Amino acid sequence: MTNLLIIIGMSIVTMVPRIIPAFVVEKLQFRPWINRWLSAIPYAALGALIFPGIMTVIPEEPMVGIIGGVVAIILASFGLNVVLVVIGAILTVFLFTV
Repeated sequence: MTNLLIIIGMSIVTMVPRIIPAFVVEKLQFRPWINRWLSAIPYAALGALIFPGIMTVIPEEPMVGIIGGVVAIILASFGLNVVLVVIGAILTVFLFTV
């Protein structure tokens, strides 16, 4: 019973800080420059999560990861599906490590 209460409490503690801003921000009107800045946050967060992984694909040879990342950027700029972009980057890294 204690474990169940702990799980419920932990889920509430993690859920409340995510739900409250969604309701508050929905009712606020921001200036256009703030909206542009807020729309860039997901891309910045994604880059911050991906870039360290690119640099550590092969720790001794970071250029392999950088080349794979550049290939992914090029494929994405053509508007390809995300799956194809990931496969292209994986194949590039594979070919440079063989």
